[in-house]
Amino acid sequence: MNSINKTARLAGFLYFMYIATSVIANWFGRFVFVDAPVTVNHIMAHESQFRIGFVISLFSVVFFLLAAWALYVLLKPVNKNLALLFLLLNLGGYAIWCFSMLYLFTAQLLLSGADYLKVFQPDQLQAQAMLFINLYKNGSIIAQIPYGIWLFPLGYLVFKSGFLPKILGILLIVDGFGLLIYVFQRFLLPGYEVISYPCMVVSFIAELSLTLWLLIKGAKDQEPTLADGQN
Repeated sequence: MNSINKTARLAGFLYFMYIATSVIANWFGRFVFVDAPVTVNHIMAHESQFRIGFVISLFSVVFFLLAAWALYVLLKPVNKNLALLFLLLNLGGYAIWCFSMLYLFTAQLLLSGADYLKVFQPDQLQAQAMLFINLYKNGSIIAQIPYGIWLFPLGYLVFKSGFLPKILGILLIVDGFGLLIYVFQRFLLPGYEVISYPCMVVSFIAELSLTLWLLIKGAKDQEPTLADGQN
């Protein structure tokens, strides 16, 4: 198997591991796609499950960063500068997301029942925990800005590569617009979640399609087409 095909399959495997571990983390932790009170109740009733979900979630985004690195290696022959750009954007989203996870862990500490917290009433601790969970959720939304923008150079390079289907590049670019619409909706029109539903569908289709294509089909055995302006 040629090296470009190996790199493509590695990127697909890492992307798949990111998706799989994200689903498992949410199943254990219940801190994604649910309101803060649901997460608070889950922590109090199933703290060990929440901790497992938290740890798995930490590793899931490491897989995402590694997938971005593999895609950088795969696509840098097309345009090294744009490939480096999407890798740095992914790293920026990773940094914001990791910082936000500290808020989520703080919520768990507030509900842990530790002796030093007995100076607070239970309802006060729950209110503070919900505050930190909401901070985590808003931080995760902010992380979607670099995570959304990275899809533009990524999609463009996939489109121009010559060894991956052009439709994947188009879907990734549309996904980038969808993630930015999602961010604007959450902060500017929080009562109109229906606006973001089509964006989530497109995101699921685009990123799962890229993952499965890389994992199953790999890349064509041919030299990439150089992007505009690349020598």
